[in-house]
Amino acid sequence: MKNNKKFETNSVRAGSIRSDQGEHSEALYLTSSFVFKNAKEAAARFANSEVGNIYSRFTNPSVKMFEDRLASLEGAEQCVATSTGMSAILASVMSLCNTGDHIVVSKSVFGTTVKLFDNILKKWGLDVTYVSLTNLNEWQNAVKKNTKLFFVETPSNPLTEICDISVLADLAHRSNSLLIVDNCFCTPAHQLPLQFGADVIIHSATKYLDGQGRCLGGAVLGKREHMNHVANFLRSAGTSMSPFNAWIFFKGLETLKLRMDAHSAKAMELATWLEEREKVSEVYYPGLSSHPQHELAMKQQSAGGGIVSFKVDGDKIDAWNLIDSTNLISITANLGDTRSTITHPASTTHSRLSQQERDSSGIADSLIRIAVGLEDIDDIKADLSAL
Repeated sequence: MKNNKKFETNSVRAGSIRSDQGEHSEALYLTSSFVFKNAKEAAARFANSEVGNIYSRFTNPSVKMFEDRLASLEGAEQCVATSTGMSAILASVMSLCNTGDHIVVSKSVFGTTVKLFDNILKKWGLDVTYVSLTNLNEWQNAVKKNTKLFFVETPSNPLTEICDISVLADLAHRSNSLLIVDNCFCTPAHQLPLQFGADVIIHSATKYLDGQGRCLGGAVLGKREHMNHVANFLRSAGTSMSPFNAWIFFKGLETLKLRMDAHSAKAMELATWLEEREKVSEVYYPGLSSHPQHELAMKQQSAGGGIVSFKVDGDKIDAWNLIDSTNLISITANLGDTRSTITHPASTTHSRLSQQERDSSGIADSLIRIAVGLEDIDDIKADLSAL
């Protein structure tokens, strides 16, 4: 049956499973395995001829509730939950590619994502080409006969660059490839990549889906024909989401739209304020009219998101001094929390990249990233008074 409910309703109602105890707040299923009525039922479930729980590595009610709720929000046929956001990327690539396949990846991705492709996936015979997120000609020129996947973050981390999902999806499909979009920064509350032609969505549930910095987790979403491969990979590889974490994320989705709207509103105000600071040379935020892809962002997104990056007028020491001058904002590389966080990407999230790789991706020593939380915006501004 088609789900015609609105986003906010699905956030708090979709995916719910109630036991015979009749609990209102969904139960947490902390169990490693499940008991069968008889040997015949056990055999049927292992043979996939009967639906039911078997073992929590690949079947658990708490995990299924999270998967079904997130799938309803993204408009996906199926969601597969993973242990972390990085394991979501690993599971997607390992299940959808074979040795000898080629992948085109945006240069504007999380530093650890680059290391996953370069240090691990290339060892298993995958060919990887990096291109500019916003230069379509580079994507076109990178395509080979054996290209299998396009991989992007939009908005990107940390410069919030935006790619045209529809155009890139069309190019991928003409090349018999799939487009994977990391939707971590916007979440389905502000962007639905599948509606623009993307094939697979990646999430680090650790970020905004949780929203309070409590647990690690990831998710992969898309058509059932693709997700079946991902689910089978996880069943054997074991990079599964724990039931407890799934329950936390499931409850976190209830407030996703409220939180994302608040994050975005405060981020927009902070970005506007930063543009007026003399010690700030450049501000990166999709909601600003000065952003190079502002019009495209507003076409694909319903809001600018909660991430604001900017360059101080100076070098790394000046950036570090500003970070160290803060008292309210948490100095941590995580994002998506109710509490604002601040970090220096060149020496934290992207420190494992070479200087040349950072230069190519625009990760300057003067760059600072703030994930705007839910504190009063005036208090956040006051904490940056050194500007």
